[in-house]
Amino acid sequence: MRGRMLLIVGVTAMACALCAQTTGSERFVGVWRGQTEILPAVTLNITDEGGGLSGAVLFYLIKRSSVMSEPTTSTPGIPEPLFNPKLEGQSLVFEVSHRRAHPPGTLSDPPVHFRLKLLDHDKAELVNESESSGSGMVLTREH
Repeated sequence: MRGRMLLIVGVTAMACALCAQTTGSERFVGVWRGQTEILPAVTLNITDEGGGLSGAVLFYLIKRSSVMSEPTTSTPGIPEPLFNPKLEGQSLVFEVSHRRAHPPGTLSDPPVHFRLKLLDHDKAELVNESESSGSGMVLTREH
């Protein structure tokens, strides 16, 4: 009887641990959008299909005109998959390939490291950790 009780307690503990991991990753699941000057600047799509976090990021090219009468424009680039997404406390860290970011790229361009830090349930800061500035962009999750 004692062996069965220990088995039940062990299985329950493992199930609770798995639930805690799922709940942690669910904080990041969704479509996150960032803007600059009311124009789209980045769209980050995070899913947990297949048991782990995955997704893609789409950066927009912001073109500011040198002529005051012409508006600033925002053009979407090519979506890039997230590599090595990992939870670190209140953050999701991941990498993005840099090969196609600024043509002419090379196959040896290193990946770019990002951190998505939760600020609130539907608000997060995306920081490019490969740049020295350390400033980020606030993203809002869509519903």
